[in-house]
Amino acid sequence: MTLAVVLVEPAGPLNVGSVARLCANFAIDQLRLVAPRCDHLGEEARRMAVHGGWLLERATLFADLASAVADCRRVVATSGRIEQEDLPVSGPQEGLRWLLAGQDADGGSTDSPTAAALVFGREDRGLSNDELLQAGRVLRIATGPAYASLNLSHAVAICLHELEQQRQAPAPAMPPRPELTGEPSARGNLEAALADAEALLLDVGFLYAHTAHARMAKVRALLQRAQVSDADVALVRGMVRQLRWAATRETP
Repeated sequence: MTLAVVLVEPAGPLNVGSVARLCANFAIDQLRLVAPRCDHLGEEARRMAVHGGWLLERATLFADLASAVADCRRVVATSGRIEQEDLPVSGPQEGLRWLLAGQDADGGSTDSPTAAALVFGREDRGLSNDELLQAGRVLRIATGPAYASLNLSHAVAICLHELEQQRQAPAPAMPPRPELTGEPSARGNLEAALADAEALLLDVGFLYAHTAHARMAKVRALLQRAQVSDADVALVRGMVRQLRWAATRETP
């Protein structure tokens, strides 16, 4: 399984450089930047990256989070605030254990998309709820109540340290949990199915333009909790396409 650290709209080159160094420290070889608001190849970023500068040079840029995680089956997003009760929230240990479980599930196979992503939000306002809904798990780091907001690079350091602890821990002597028996669908496939469903539901009048976004967010949250597989997504998309054909078919 390939693991990527994803930074959404990072604004501080010192933070980006520090994260590159942390990725090098903890053997993460993919850094993905979503619409960065700073020069990730500039002097400040390189100075903080030290021997992790190669990660800055290899960093992949994306226009939005959806495209950055489209090939990922397991996505964990970090947040200091949760405004939507539909989102399952876990601590670092539980969330990162789930993220790494994909490696056990596919046995390291490279025959299908098995990338996983650990996503961090903007320094000033984190991730939006729409972005959080693209994750299978939302991770919250416990802090004191007086000042809950962590510096971006500090949050990355805590998560990658816990990730390394999980990697080195011996496998637990217990039956596999139901969630480990199959892999979730790649994010890009799920989003394509949701887009097809939204278009159909708008056409038939189940959704209205001014409420479609909110109602589809609930559907997305439901599917995220269920951790639907490729077969599940194919079934849903097939039903949607058949319904569209039936809705447009001329009948007596």
